[in-house]
Amino acid sequence: MSSLNLQIRILTKKIISSLMIFITVIIITLISYFHYNQLPIYDVNLAVKFILNEQKNNDFDTVSETLGYKPTDKLLIIHADDLGLCESVNSATFESFQSGSISSASVMMTTKEINEVVSFLDNNKNYDMGIHLTVTSEWKYHKWGGVLNKNDIPSILNSKNHLYWNKRKFTKNGKLDEIRKELQAQIDLGISMGINPSHIDSHEGALFFDPDIFKLYLQIAEENDLLAFVPSQASVHFDENFKKPKHAIIIDQFHMLPEGTEINQIKDYYFNVIENLSPGLSQIIVHLGKDEKELREITIDHPNFDYRWRQLDFDIFNSDEFKNHLKKHDIKIINWKDLKKLI
Repeated sequence: MSSLNLQIRILTKKIISSLMIFITVIIITLISYFHYNQLPIYDVNLAVKFILNEQKNNDFDTVSETLGYKPTDKLLIIHADDLGLCESVNSATFESFQSGSISSASVMMTTKEINEVVSFLDNNKNYDMGIHLTVTSEWKYHKWGGVLNKNDIPSILNSKNHLYWNKRKFTKNGKLDEIRKELQAQIDLGISMGINPSHIDSHEGALFFDPDIFKLYLQIAEENDLLAFVPSQASVHFDENFKKPKHAIIIDQFHMLPEGTEINQIKDYYFNVIENLSPGLSQIIVHLGKDEKELREITIDHPNFDYRWRQLDFDIFNSDEFKNHLKKHDIKIINWKDLKKLI
């Protein structure tokens, strides 16, 4: 009997040891996955929901009816990010608005070229504009800080008083009260300069990963009576304890060029997106620009979203071929101003 007990104890220890090794491997794999994909998710519950892909959807029957469409319609926002980054991005975005190639854009308030945006909007007040809330500064040499004084937001700045270059450092170091002040200041600055925003979104998605920061993002939208862009991936935050507020608009089909996309794959990517859109609410985010010296210098050593990607985005979306592709697949183009009818 004692020999049997000994064997059981040895077997139990082996099983426990194997389980510990297995769990350790799983944890290391998950940490590596989140780190490699720059997903600063440090909340265990959120990580599990993300892995299980517990995404939520809009009630598209209500959305379509409110906007005057049918539940079988394919509604698409073509949205340009990073307006204000530089003259090249600005001119490409302005031209795309005027040619009807995009339906919406959002402006970064932390950059030096926002006056160009304000001047453009003075004469083009009907275009749909959002505030591209910016808490990271990702380019190698082209850097910026917040719009507030450095003494007001030290937790989100590095030693050179620039915003952190990646989302992980922002998420780990940022204090909620300082983040709130900076985000509100960016909205206030835009409005004070004459921008009439319809919505807010997040540069590099930095506000979508930490539960408390994400809730703050949505609170600021509601307090300013603005819509908040929520990509379907971020909808995993919502559950029985955290209901989706009405100002939060989940984009059920969200598309943006995946990092690592080869230049010769970009056109096919966008055409395939259009061919495979399902009825519902969709958004394609583009990053427009022109292959010019200024943009080449800004995007140096940054192959994703560099001058080549941005020139191709501009060329493709302004082409008759792509516009005819939209018509062929009966895509209904809308913008964020239209979606304000939902609140």
